[in-house]
Amino acid sequence: MQFNDFHFHPAIAAAVTDCGYTNPTAIQEQAIPHLLKGCDLLGLAQTGTGKTAAFVLPTLQRLQENSARGRRVVRSLILTPTRELAEQIHENIGQMAGTTGLRSCTVYGGVSKNRQLQELRRGADIVVACPGRLLDHLNDHTMDLSGIEILILDEADQMFDKGFLPDIRRILRQVPGKRQSMVFSATMPREIRHLAEEVLSGHVTIQVDHEKPAATISHVQFRVSQERKTALLKNILRERAMATTLVFTRTKYKAKNLARQLQNAGFRATSLQGNMSQNQRRQAMEGFRSGRFNILVATDIAARGIDVSGISHVVNYDIPDTVEAYTHRTGRTGRAEQKGEAFSFVTSADGRLIKTVERSLGKKIPQETVTGFDCGPESQDRPKKRTHAPHRGRRTAAPAGRGRNTNGKSGRKRSASFDFGV
Repeated sequence: MQFNDFHFHPAIAAAVTDCGYTNPTAIQEQAIPHLLKGCDLLGLAQTGTGKTAAFVLPTLQRLQENSARGRRVVRSLILTPTRELAEQIHENIGQMAGTTGLRSCTVYGGVSKNRQLQELRRGADIVVACPGRLLDHLNDHTMDLSGIEILILDEADQMFDKGFLPDIRRILRQVPGKRQSMVFSATMPREIRHLAEEVLSGHVTIQVDHEKPAATISHVQFRVSQERKTALLKNILRERAMATTLVFTRTKYKAKNLARQLQNAGFRATSLQGNMSQNQRRQAMEGFRSGRFNILVATDIAARGIDVSGISHVVNYDIPDTVEAYTHRTGRTGRAEQKGEAFSFVTSADGRLIKTVERSLGKKIPQETVTGFDCGPESQDRPKKRTHAPHRGRRTAAPAGRGRNTNGKSGRKRSASFDFGV
């Protein structure tokens, strides 16, 4: 199947071609036909499967078909858990809307309400919002949802984790009952299923391996004590060809502190965590996309807004609490049929979760050690599955101010590009 088979409006079809789309992903192929018919939909899919295009393209098509109106009003509302994700959906809409004339704007906290108000007064067909700031506008009567025709909840499970469900229910009371609704989620805890039943009417359910890591990712574990993790990470970054690396920590403080330690060691590293201002977060993401930084240290919540293609490695500095979170993390690499590697730093307390991940993968995760490196007491009684000497002759992570491209040539920094298939 090809995108041409959906028969989008010519302006949208041209934009799809410009984005480089040819064949739809599994969730796009299954969801778009139902959405073009106006059906409500519950979509379950893992990270990196193309969910954004699956709901943005049918939304644009419907708004374009019924665009003969006078004053521009908000006709579609997309709710997301993070500012980064809201911005990326907004950017993707701009790319996919082409020359339709359809406009979107973002509404989220951490930035000026007045600037958002100016954007709303200019007119927007689509608003991409985080629930908290959207409620502020609704309470101030600076935004009207009475014209909503399409409601979309993206990353619904993360909105539940962040405590947004009461806000979402308050927002729902101001949205017309007669509308098309969509709920997209990577996991489906009981609370989200109940919310979906409240939001959707006679819906279609699409499920695409939402708990299974992508087959393009290779997984490796390193048994290491907690206090030796940072030294191990530095060793691996120096000795292996890790072009663009995303490192996950459990806490905001640890993300900030680890990024600073890597910077002090000469690595081009930055962090992304909840205590940063919106301007700081934007600078970190733009630096990571452009190649100014080739290492990004992030927490799970912040990572839901990371939409960068070309990530070669994901490192679980701290092991997540669930197999679903492991899938979301590692899904940042191995995208668009490219291969990626996921490294996990495993302590004695992480054994149960790793076994659960292995059951999901359907195979054991190979264990590696680094010759000459002491991983600490927790690794001493573990059998060594595979031992790799340092990769002699291969390029190492470049120190600050010096970049290399994927061909190993110096002088130009490698640039990670936007991935519109998310």
